[in-house]
Amino acid sequence: MKLKQLSIFLENSPGRLYEVTKAFGSVGINLRAHCICDTSHDFGVLRVLVSDLDTARSIMMERYIPARVDDVVAIEIEDSPGSLSLVLEHFLETKVNVEYMYAVAGATAGKAVMIFRFSDNDLAIEILRKNGVTLLDAEAFGILDSKN
Repeated sequence: MKLKQLSIFLENSPGRLYEVTKAFGSVGINLRAHCICDTSHDFGVLRVLVSDLDTARSIMMERYIPARVDDVVAIEIEDSPGSLSLVLEHFLETKVNVEYMYAVAGATAGKAVMIFRFSDNDLAIEILRKNGVTLLDAEAFGILDSKN
């Protein structure tokens, strides 16, 4: 149950994040989950789950803003101390590594949503399912299915 995430490479300068979010909003694209981090002082990566990936990619291409599509995995966990480490514990004896993760606001009461990029998403999904972890699909996020 992989989701398609858009990773957008932005120059770290005033107005660049605004430009992207304004462009998405102007055509009705909703940001379902997002995080931004710097990779150096000059550039950052905006990682977003959007309501319409194909349109979002087209908008970035039209503006010559580098972006790529990555597979990620979303899970729902209890919103309580130690819940994340209980999930991560399932990977201790495996060769699956968490490349990055971020949390999503607006989960159901008492739950938290985490987005992961694993070194092996397919194996991670298998491990998560085997251990009864709730995986979330595109429908849960209100994301249109992408042709890509």
